[in-house]
Amino acid sequence: MKRILFVDDEPHAFDELQVTLDSQSQDWEVAYAPDGETALMLLDATPFDVIVSDAYMPKMDGADLLKSVRDRFPSVVRIVLANQSELESALRAVPVAHQFLLKPCDPDMLRVAVERATSLSDVLNNKLLANIVGSVQDVPVLPRIYLDLRHALTDPDVPIKSIVRIVEKDVGISAKILQPVNSAFFGLPREITSLQTAVSYMGMQLLQNLELSAEVFHVFEITKPVKGFSFEEVHVHSQLVAKIAGRIPAPAAIHGAAIIAALLHDVGKLVLATRSPDHFARALRGAREDRVPVYAAEEALIGISHAEVGAYLLSLWGLPSPVVEAVAHHHHPERLPDDSLDAVAIVHIANALANEHPVTPPIGGPLPYQFISGAYVDRLGIAEHIADWQEFAEASANELRSSFTRAR
Repeated sequence: MKRILFVDDEPHAFDELQVTLDSQSQDWEVAYAPDGETALMLLDATPFDVIVSDAYMPKMDGADLLKSVRDRFPSVVRIVLANQSELESALRAVPVAHQFLLKPCDPDMLRVAVERATSLSDVLNNKLLANIVGSVQDVPVLPRIYLDLRHALTDPDVPIKSIVRIVEKDVGISAKILQPVNSAFFGLPREITSLQTAVSYMGMQLLQNLELSAEVFHVFEITKPVKGFSFEEVHVHSQLVAKIAGRIPAPAAIHGAAIIAALLHDVGKLVLATRSPDHFARALRGAREDRVPVYAAEEALIGISHAEVGAYLLSLWGLPSPVVEAVAHHHHPERLPDDSLDAVAIVHIANALANEHPVTPPIGGPLPYQFISGAYVDRLGIAEHIADWQEFAEASANELRSSFTRAR
């Protein structure tokens, strides 16, 4: 049973919501706090799985409350409620909230938000993972990409496509833009798995506000370097995987999710490198010593890899389930019984092909990587396409290599 804490200075709002939550009574235990101080006392006294807080409250507003919750109770899922007229308050909560809901709170939207945010925690049941990922407020972005974005947003006539071309070069910026757009706050009728659609829905003004709001995009500063790891290498590799994924044919609904999942598939490495650098360094060292892929060394250490870490973060942020699933299983497509060329299969294949053609020289020398097994190729019936995809992967790597060299 999930324990949910609602925080709102207007008791009638909670009373109205509680009446409609009867259908969840067997799955949820619900508590109420009229202000942030009371909420923190309740959290001190008993564990909760989720906190849902109003964005605008006197004394301690939603952003300040959720920041305290993040620091003191990182494993608690944080959801903020806001009216569309309370955009400024909602933006202040972007760095510390996992998901955003529109007031008055729709019970079905709330149920979906809670289920999305807790789906992987139910499966993984890993306290260390919950604490590491729960404390994440952002994913570090590359300084040059951040500066390019800031410069572009000062031009009122900049085309949306130009913004998208900048955003898709950075894993952190892409994930953070997809987070609010896929929340109920925007009230969109479908899940968004296209960066161009996400940027278009947000619009230039909201993007500028988001980019300027405190702590949303964190320009990475090396505080504790991880030996044998490069943040820039992850970003460039992710671009290549997304390019290859875009070449692999699939129905439109699968295609969009596969490309986004390909771009974000290694976001867990960025989380581990910043939040648990010692653990990640041990995994890299183990991969080199034992001559195994990094994900296998990570699994040997704590039973999960960067794939699950990244998927956990994206599920907390409410990204569409096909994206989360593809990130979670891209090293282990055999976990799923489906033999179709779905998003999981596409990201697995694109990642393997990209590893054959590194864009930048690997820091510390090459590491073993995962190949596409012949048995898997036969299962999917794609043997006749592999050579074409390999050729495209090599050409795309050469193109990115030239672009990367010019940028530097």
